[in-house]
Amino acid sequence: MSDRNNPAALANGPTRRQAIVGVAIAFGGLALGSTDAWAGAEEEISRTAESIHQEAVFKASRKRVYEALTDAKQFDKVIQLSGVVQAMHLGDKPAEISREVGGAFALFGGYITGRHVELVPNERIVQAWRTGGWAPGVYSIAKFELVEQGFGTKIVFDHTGFPKGEAEVLAAGWKAHYWEPLEKLLA
Repeated sequence: MSDRNNPAALANGPTRRQAIVGVAIAFGGLALGSTDAWAGAEEEISRTAESIHQEAVFKASRKRVYEALTDAKQFDKVIQLSGVVQAMHLGDKPAEISREVGGAFALFGGYITGRHVELVPNERIVQAWRTGGWAPGVYSIAKFELVEQGFGTKIVFDHTGFPKGEAEVLAAGWKAHYWEPLEKLLA
């Protein structure tokens, strides 16, 4: 039995035609050919997304650099050399770094957390990365590309998807808390 012939269905709600017309009106007349409703659609796409691109060269093999970034004990030394844990009173919780794709990591006393999206030994690390100060559920993407450079390794680093307004602080943090102490560790 169709809804048109069912008095109970008619009494309980709008017809399909009424629902379609209601949706069309709610969306600013899209079904009627109005283009005004589309005027603001471009504003949903950020045209001012921030990103960080840094390149750092180390006097060490790609294998050695990869190990320093993915081994918890070695990365603890990077953290100690950076001095940030003491300066920010982040506690003394050691680094935790999974060696598996999809595995979690917690660095700098748990202030930096995330998961490995991609791990290509001695070549690339891609992480879903966040700070403890960001809103719950907000993650960025940090990509470390390890490129052979003479007798050393260049990290081509790109960081995207972080909250707007964080670029300066994050860029300074990568230099002070990753690249500079990593250079000391690998020297």
